[in-house]
Amino acid sequence: MNKKTFLITAVLLLAFILSMGCAKKEVAPTDPARAEISAEERARLAEEQRRKDMERQALEERRLQEERLAREREMDQAEKRVQDAVDEILASRIHFDFDSYELKPEARSSLQKISEHMKRFRDLRLVIEGHCDERGTAEYNLALGERRARAAYEFLILLGIESNRLQIISYGEERPLDPRSNETAWAQNRRAEFKILQ
Repeated sequence: MNKKTFLITAVLLLAFILSMGCAKKEVAPTDPARAEISAEERARLAEEQRRKDMERQALEERRLQEERLAREREMDQAEKRVQDAVDEILASRIHFDFDSYELKPEARSSLQKISEHMKRFRDLRLVIEGHCDERGTAEYNLALGERRARAAYEFLILLGIESNRLQIISYGEERPLDPRSNETAWAQNRRAEFKILQ
């Protein structure tokens, strides 16, 4: 290849390269239909997002409401458990033999149940009332009533109840359950009862 041929080839090659580099890129014509679809699509997406937000908010409100109802149910159940315990304690009476303050087995069983309630509900505080039948002097019966209340008090302490949660009082023969004067009435009146301290 002579020099002239080489020069012509180089010029042609350069011209070809330049023509390739300067070729115009075609610009896609703007399609109004596509632009309109995009706007509709944006609106649809926005609406979908709004709907999802509303659903999320509704779910959150429902969750909060269910939690509040669960807390209220738990509080109601807790109050009911306390009230059941209080009712059982108030219904408890322990009875004694004539001129005695010794705790019978059934009295110990009742005191055991009372102690279990007091251990479950630490705010419960009791007054133990000692009572007697009408036989004997008022002074003697006051002292006997106190010994009966104290017997229950000391047994509860042995079962683990703190002394500062218990008080005792004696009513002697002043508050009979049964006002009659017979053995059935006297057996009912020789007792200790339990009241809740507020």
